[in-house]
Amino acid sequence: MAFRLTPQERGFYPLFTRAAENIALAADELAALVDAPAPERAAIAKRVKDAENAGDEVTHEIMVKLNSVFVTPFDREDIYRLASSLDDVVDAIEEAADRIVLYRLERLPAGIAMQVDVLRRAAAATAEAMPRLEKMAQLQDFWIHVNSLEDEADEAYHAVLAGLLSPDEAITDPAAVLEVIKLKEVVDTLEEAADAFETVANTVESIAVKEA
Repeated sequence: MAFRLTPQERGFYPLFTRAAENIALAADELAALVDAPAPERAAIAKRVKDAENAGDEVTHEIMVKLNSVFVTPFDREDIYRLASSLDDVVDAIEEAADRIVLYRLERLPAGIAMQVDVLRRAAAATAEAMPRLEKMAQLQDFWIHVNSLEDEADEAYHAVLAGLLSPDEAITDPAAVLEVIKLKEVVDTLEEAADAFETVANTVESIAVKEA
């Protein structure tokens, strides 16, 4: 790869690392929220919201830098796409946490914990990969792994949907029907987070291919 960066322009890389580490924190908090008794979830959701706010700040820093430097380390469009998809992940994580608390969901299907576990692993892989972005080193394993995790997330998503929408017994109680609708919104939001991780991985792959 041709050397074309100035020390100032290297400031993008620590920001991407911060964003990914923040996502890992948010995913860990979401897992804690899902495992916690209902009365304890609001406090944990507040911590997830704090992480979402921190993610917004990092995204803003990236965009300010993008608009203030003449030569960027790689394509501006890719910088924007990577920053946006990282932000989409933490937004979806926060939205899922908020809905669980807002909807006063008591018992969560086991499939939701499975979805969150996949998100935690994708978050850990992303946080580990971002520091390697500067040298474009050992990144192929990252995007292959995250794409594999997205397939796993799809399986978990379909399994929990099947349990919600095709229960063993017909649901006739209106309150129970409303509960299913609320749970489906949470499940859909977790799937959006998994899709955003895949976009992160695909963007990293695109960057690495262009810079090779």
